[in-house]
Amino acid sequence: MQQSPATGLGLGLALLSAVTFATSGTFARSLIEDGWSAPSAVIARVGIAALVLAAPALLSLRGRWHVLRRNIGVLGVFGLLGVALAQVCFFNAVRYLPVGVALLLEYLGIILVVGWTWLVHGQRPRRLTVAGAAAALAGLVFVLDLTGAGRLDPLGVLWGLGAAIGLAGYYVLAGRVDPELPSVVLASGGMGVGAVALGGLGLVGALPLNATFGEVTFAGQQTSWLVPIAGLSLVAAVVAYLTGIAGARILGPRLSSFVGLTEVMFAVLIAWLVLGELPTVVQLVGGGLIVA
Repeated sequence: MQQSPATGLGLGLALLSAVTFATSGTFARSLIEDGWSAPSAVIARVGIAALVLAAPALLSLRGRWHVLRRNIGVLGVFGLLGVALAQVCFFNAVRYLPVGVALLLEYLGIILVVGWTWLVHGQRPRRLTVAGAAAALAGLVFVLDLTGAGRLDPLGVLWGLGAAIGLAGYYVLAGRVDPELPSVVLASGGMGVGAVALGGLGLVGALPLNATFGEVTFAGQQTSWLVPIAGLSLVAAVVAYLTGIAGARILGPRLSSFVGLTEVMFAVLIAWLVLGELPTVVQLVGGGLIVA
């Protein structure tokens, strides 16, 4: 069966999103290891990205402010769940776990997407999809390496599972949003809501807000803190969210979330090349089952 041009475009956008999202753990690790708290890194990432996209978002809404008004609730939930929760949990996970392992845990959220589309929208999964979900759960056992000598930090595992919930919300909301709402508005508005929410929690002392503004260690070299911040906000946020939302709107939440699994492979490769991190053989087997 020949795929339509729209499907090909959606797949291309989803893959580009996966590649750029895959850089976030590596950029964030350099900041977190030099004194940044996870919420501070997320606020910088999504706050700068929201500001960069604000002008094109406003231009895309000229004469269509009613579209924004009727979607204000969706923007709020997307910002809290798909941006703030997903990113804070993931960045906290990489404090305790290798980047690749943290991502494998996060992408168990795809099982939640399959369950959501089944229960809420009546899209009953095929046998192959159910088998894939079972393989992913089996892969989780290998990723956690419960029988191995080097146990994973339980706190890191909990943060990774929290990121899975946020990721599921990201794909469900991005794939089901009002077609009249421009993708750039959803991206900018969602990241703006996420930044404000996390900043507010930090100001009242509910979240730690720590940051350093000197040199950090990135890819084994000393460099300015602005380098990973620029990478986080422009590459891993502006490009990643724009292409991810656009791809999800073409492919739908379930297919786009499956394509997003390639982020795991890209992230493992990037973390290996830049940070020298590589999961164990057992964990790689588990990752293979999750991706399968």
